[in-house]
Amino acid sequence: MRITLTDGRILIGVFLCTDRDQNIIIGSCAEYLNEEEERLKSTKDDQRLLGLAMVGAKHMVSIQIDSS
Repeated sequence: MRITLTDGRILIGVFLCTDRDQNIIIGSCAEYLNEEEERLKSTKDDQRLLGLAMVGAKHMVSIQIDSS
C-alpha cells in the first residue's frame, strides 16, 4: 500500500486495518520524502523506517494498492 500525505511525504507498507474515524494502520512502513517513483525503487538511502504507523484520514491525499 502506498499513501501520499498532504505535505508530500509517501508512506509504503502493508495494510493492517482501519478504525471508525477512517484512519489507516500500516505495518512495515517506510517513509519517503520525494515523490519520484524511480528514486523509490533505486535507493534505500532516502527512506526512514517507521515500522507500525497510523495515518490520519485528514492527512491522506491518495491511496494506491499494489496488486501483488
